[in-house]
Amino acid sequence: MSGKREYGDYQTPIDFAEKVCLYLKDYRHIKPSAIIEPTCGVGNFLKCGLMFEADEYYGIEINPEYCEICKSSINSNKMDIINSDFFATSSKALIKNKRQILIIGNPPWVTNSTLSVLGSENLPIKANFKGLKGIDALTGASNFDICEYIILRLINEYRDTNAAIAMLCKTSVARNIFKELKRNYIAFSSCDILEFDASRVFGISASACVLFIQLKEEPISSDVCNVYDFDCPGMVKSQFGYSNGQFFSNLDIDAEDFDGQCCFEWRQGVKHDCSKIMELTLQNGTLKNGQSKTVQIEDDIVFPLIKSSMFKTPIIHNFSKFVIVTQKKVREETEHLKKEFPKTWNYLNENIEFFEKRKSSIYRGAPPFSMFGIGDYSYSKYKVGVSGFYKQPLFSVLYSDDDKPVMTDDTSYFICFDSYDMAYVAMLLLNSDKVQRFLSSIAFLDAKRPYTKKVLERIDFDKIVDSLNIDELIKTEQKLKLTYHVTSPMYNAFKSLLGIKQLRFA
Repeated sequence: MSGKREYGDYQTPIDFAEKVCLYLKDYRHIKPSAIIEPTCGVGNFLKCGLMFEADEYYGIEINPEYCEICKSSINSNKMDIINSDFFATSSKALIKNKRQILIIGNPPWVTNSTLSVLGSENLPIKANFKGLKGIDALTGASNFDICEYIILRLINEYRDTNAAIAMLCKTSVARNIFKELKRNYIAFSSCDILEFDASRVFGISASACVLFIQLKEEPISSDVCNVYDFDCPGMVKSQFGYSNGQFFSNLDIDAEDFDGQCCFEWRQGVKHDCSKIMELTLQNGTLKNGQSKTVQIEDDIVFPLIKSSMFKTPIIHNFSKFVIVTQKKVREETEHLKKEFPKTWNYLNENIEFFEKRKSSIYRGAPPFSMFGIGDYSYSKYKVGVSGFYKQPLFSVLYSDDDKPVMTDDTSYFICFDSYDMAYVAMLLLNSDKVQRFLSSIAFLDAKRPYTKKVLERIDFDKIVDSLNIDELIKTEQKLKLTYHVTSPMYNAFKSLLGIKQLRFA
C-alpha cells in the first residue's frame, strides 16, 4: 500500500526549506562538511542545503519515484541519493568528512498505530524503545510518532559527536525528544524549538516546529529548552525544562510549589473501543445504542457515563449517557454473564463482530467483551474527575442520585472518595486559582491531552492545604457559582483524611 497517509507525507515547500537553511546559516552559523537528509522525499532540504557548500550530501528515501525526482532536479556531483529504507540504513557510515555533520529534514508525521491500521510495511522493527512497563507498554502510551522514533535513532547514532540536527516535527514530538535527551544522559549544548504555522506551510492543523539540537562530544547538557517563534528567532518566547529535578512546561510562570506526589491515586476511566455497542443514550425513557437501536438489557450491568467532553459543571449527578460494564477487574472471565445477565449476554453476542474488529493488542487472548481501566476503584460512590483534553481544567464531583457508581471514559481521570463532603473539598482545592496556576506551569496547553495521569500525580495535597485557608475555598465556591456548602470542620476533616492517606502512602 502506498500514499500520503501511509508515509506521513508532507513535503516541505522549497521556500520554507530555504528559510530553515538560512536560519541555520545566519543564526546558528552552521558550516557543515557533510549534510544528510533522511527520508528526503523530493529533496528540497538537500537542494537548499547547497548554500552551505558542504563536501558531501546524502539523501535517503524509500520511495523510488521521489529518488528519481531528487536525482533529476539537483545538479551536483557531491550529491548521493540512496533508495533505501531509513530503518535499515546507517547514514553515519556513508560520511567521509565527519568534521561537522548537519542532519536536516522532515520525517513522516504519522504514528506507528496508524501505519499498523493501514497495513503498511513502512514501519520500524517493533520495539519498546522507551522502556515502558506493564499496561503502558500495551496501550496508548506505547503509541509513538514515527518522526520521534527517527529523530531518537539519529541522536543515538550521532551521540558523542558535534553533529547538528534540525528537524521539522510536531511540537509534542520535540518536547518528548528533549526529555529523552535528558533521560538517556546524551551530551548536547542546546535543544531549541522554533514554532511555525503548520496551516500556512503544510495546510494542516497541528502545533509544529523546527527542532534544533547541537550534540556535543563533551559530557554537557542543558536543563532548559528555549522556545522561539520561527518568524522572530532572535527573542526567546518561553522556556520549559527542569528545575530542582522536576519538569515544568513553562519556567516563566510564577506558581506556588505544589509539586510532589499525590496521596490519592489518579485513575483512568473505562476503555472498551466499542462505543456503538457499549455506550447507550437515554431517549424518552428508552436506552439506544450508537446505531440508534433500542436496547433492553438488565439494569444492574448498566452505569452512568461521563465522557471527557461532558465536564462542564463542578457537580455532575444527572446523566443521559450510560455504559455497559462487563467486568469488575481486568481479565476477569465474562462467561458468568450468560447466566446472571442473559439479555445482556445475548445483546453482546448479537453484536460480536464489533468486538472482533477491535485492533488493540490488549484484547488479544482476553475473555469475550473485555474492558480495561476497570477495578474496585471504578465502583467508588464519589469521584472527582477531570477531562484530559481541556486547556482550562474543570474538576467535577461525580455521583449518581440513584447511588450507582459513575464511570468515566478513558480520556478522563479521577480520584475516589467515600463521602460527598470530602470529594467536594478536593474539587474546590483543585479548582482554586493557586492550584490552577500551578497546573498551567506543568502541563503543555497546546498538547492534544494537556492533563495526563503523570501531570495529575504531581499534585501534592499536603502542600496545597498548608497554603490555602477556608476563605480561599469559599472564594472558589463563589467563583464556580455554587451554593455555600464548605465549612471549616469539613476542611479540617479533609486535612485529617490526608494524614491517614499519608500514613498508608508511607
